[in-house]
Amino acid sequence: MITHVKLVSIAVTDQEKSLEFYTEKLGFKLTVDEAFDKNSRWLELKPPGGQTRVVLLKAKPGDARIGSLTNIVFTSDDIEKTYFDLKVKGVHFKEPPNKQSWGMFTQFTDPDGNVFVLASQ
Repeated sequence: MITHVKLVSIAVTDQEKSLEFYTEKLGFKLTVDEAFDKNSRWLELKPPGGQTRVVLLKAKPGDARIGSLTNIVFTSDDIEKTYFDLKVKGVHFKEPPNKQSWGMFTQFTDPDGNVFVLASQ
């Protein structure tokens, strides 16, 4: 029986720059840092209190995933507070949080322009 999503991968061009963004700006914790091949590392991170881990995979030149909507939706107990806290840290948001009939959401980008949704639970 499937119990949960173990990990999701995010294509990045610069693993070190992305690692800094995800740990210092988003507050993720590094759980695995090992050589993957001669040009990249296996970087696995976990959001505080989260079960699903994020892998920062070094993308090949021209990878169409770079700078696109990732289909990854993060959640927070307080979208507006999280929005303001991350904005102060320099995280780029496409728009302020929007209230919808189902809850609140906004979108932010990482250093590669990958787009993520931040939505209420």
